[in-house]
Amino acid sequence: MNAKRKIEVFSAGCSLCEETVKLVERLACPSCEVIVSDMKDPEVAERAKNLGVRSVPAVAVDGKLAECCTKGGPDEATLKAAGLGQP
Repeated sequence: MNAKRKIEVFSAGCSLCEETVKLVERLACPSCEVIVSDMKDPEVAERAKNLGVRSVPAVAVDGKLAECCTKGGPDEATLKAAGLGQP
C-alpha cells in the first residue's frame, strides 16, 4: 500500500486562496491527499502558526510549509519542487 502525500492548503476563503486551492487541485496526483483548512477555525490557525504560516494562502506538503509560502505566495514551480503532484 502506498502512502499518500498530504497537501494542506491554509485558506481564509478569499479569491487568492480559492486560486491557490484550484492550483493545488490541478497539480495534485492520485497519490496526493488535498486538505483545505479554514483559518477561521482556531485549531487550524494554531496548526498554521506552528508550521510558520504568516499569511494566506499557504501550502504545506507532508507537514512542512512550502518554501514559496515563507517568502511570498504559492507558485507552481516551488510547489512541484516540494513534492506536489509526485507519488
